[in-house]
Amino acid sequence: MAGSGTAHLRGDEALLSVQDLVVEYPSKAGTVQAVSKISFDLLPGETLGIVGESGCGKSTTGRAVLRLDQVTAGRIRFGEEWIEDVSEKHMRSLRRDMQMIFQDPVSSLNPRRAVKDIVVEGLTVAGADAEERGKKSASMLEQVGLSGERFAEILPRQLSGGQAQRVAIARALALGPRLLICDEPVSALDVSVQAQILNLIEELKEEFDLTVVFIAHDLGVVRTVSDNVMVMYLGKVCEFGDSIELYDDPAHPYTRALLDSVPLTDPDKAFAGPALAGDVPSPLSPPTGCRFRTRCPHAQDRCEKEEPEMREVRPGQYAACHFPLPSVVGRKNLFEIETIDLEKAEAS
Repeated sequence: MAGSGTAHLRGDEALLSVQDLVVEYPSKAGTVQAVSKISFDLLPGETLGIVGESGCGKSTTGRAVLRLDQVTAGRIRFGEEWIEDVSEKHMRSLRRDMQMIFQDPVSSLNPRRAVKDIVVEGLTVAGADAEERGKKSASMLEQVGLSGERFAEILPRQLSGGQAQRVAIARALALGPRLLICDEPVSALDVSVQAQILNLIEELKEEFDLTVVFIAHDLGVVRTVSDNVMVMYLGKVCEFGDSIELYDDPAHPYTRALLDSVPLTDPDKAFAGPALAGDVPSPLSPPTGCRFRTRCPHAQDRCEKEEPEMREVRPGQYAACHFPLPSVVGRKNLFEIETIDLEKAEAS
């Protein structure tokens, strides 16, 4: 299919496989295609970072994987099962293995329930008895760094943002999932608390043998936690690859522009290039051909007429671009993103 591009898919060994996913929303002005024929695979134990500007479809992608948003077209395989058309009843059982934490932890917690009960909401639905729920709640609170004696009986409004996110993580992991989708989990927190939560997610990933989708707009955070990164623009995947290689030497002009727009504190590493021209086009009427062409400094006639396929442009690095950027030896010395030093930030 034009513009889908599945060259980077890795086959049956993937825990999660998304193929030509489309998610559309009706609106008074027409149909919004929030996600347009995107494909990716995630191997067991990996962390995939999804990054892009607000409205690019990254959060919708995460919600669609869990069927929290309706899938318009495409296929989703989790484990050995295709899940895009399964019943909601069956999907609820599958969500024991697929959990999500959200950007605003306080609003995602039931304001009328005590923390100890929130943590085991999933077990309650699953029919676990009171003794099992009590033990699991106490254990999970300890694992996310919250003392059961202090936090078990309090309500969400009494928690700080970081504490509320720890409760949300404990609730997600209480069911023992294999896949954890993190949707902007630290964007509402200050930097020192961000580092604590990122460290916690990394520790629990190892302890629970998790596979993680990490969605964020903060490029430094995504690079810090991700094995591979997928860059999205206006509902499409622009680039996919190893996080270090993609950040150090991007192939897609949009990825390059995102990295160039990050302010650096080192005056010798000032902005590498001009900011993107113009605004993101409306998803109601995206540009023909390449959706980035109206803002791309390298656009040519072909970009207007033909939608680019995702293809391997360097070993292990894939881009949907007719004219990918040439590899620049030593580019990382000029354009290196300042990632979060987790130990330093947490200690401050």
